[in-house]
Amino acid sequence: MTVVKRWAPLAIVLLAAAAIYATGLYRYLSLDTLRERHAELRALVEEHFWLSLLIYTAAYAALTATAVPGAVFVTLTGGFLFGTWVGGTATALGATLGAIAVYYVVRTALGVWLRERAERAGGTLRRIQEGLDRNAFSYLLTLRLIPAVPFVLINVASGLAAAPMRAYAAATFLGILPATFIYSAIGAGLGTLFERGERPNLKIVLEPQFLLPLLGLAFLSLALPLIVRAVRGKAAAS
Repeated sequence: MTVVKRWAPLAIVLLAAAAIYATGLYRYLSLDTLRERHAELRALVEEHFWLSLLIYTAAYAALTATAVPGAVFVTLTGGFLFGTWVGGTATALGATLGAIAVYYVVRTALGVWLRERAERAGGTLRRIQEGLDRNAFSYLLTLRLIPAVPFVLINVASGLAAAPMRAYAAATFLGILPATFIYSAIGAGLGTLFERGERPNLKIVLEPQFLLPLLGLAFLSLALPLIVRAVRGKAAAS
């Protein structure tokens, strides 16, 4: 039973990744697919809203757990299909569930091996791990709020540091909400573009429904780290 508990999370994640690649589903994670199938997807959501929302959340969790590239396009799709707030919340929930799966994989099957490698190599992973050891929730929340910090790296480091599960899940969900809502807002604005028969290009950034969310994302990426650093500096000085 101990062997099953140790290797089951890794086996599930590997099987999910194999299914995604074997079926070729990863090829559909693009704006072109959304543009070509947007009418069909919208009709499906209108007919089976709650089932579609559940499938979307579960699919996002699987993509997050397996680290399959294309999460940004799926987030845009969620905003397009369900709107900024519902789509953003479902995306954040799916991402959190996927992050929890990675956490358990690291804590069970890969924990000892990865911890030894992190201690020898040092670098970003080791620094994140040390920060989590000091104050898991606040450190995690800060990292999740900054889109530039790789999502999967935080998941792995949290498992290595054995961050408390409640703090890990809460900080993940709350921390990714701002960026998720911004991407979902961009996705929600794609409907107007598709109705005009246009293909997404750089010109769309000049339209209000895209420009404002992008400015919000720029603020999170550039200004927020400086603000967090300043607040930490004041806290350390006091």
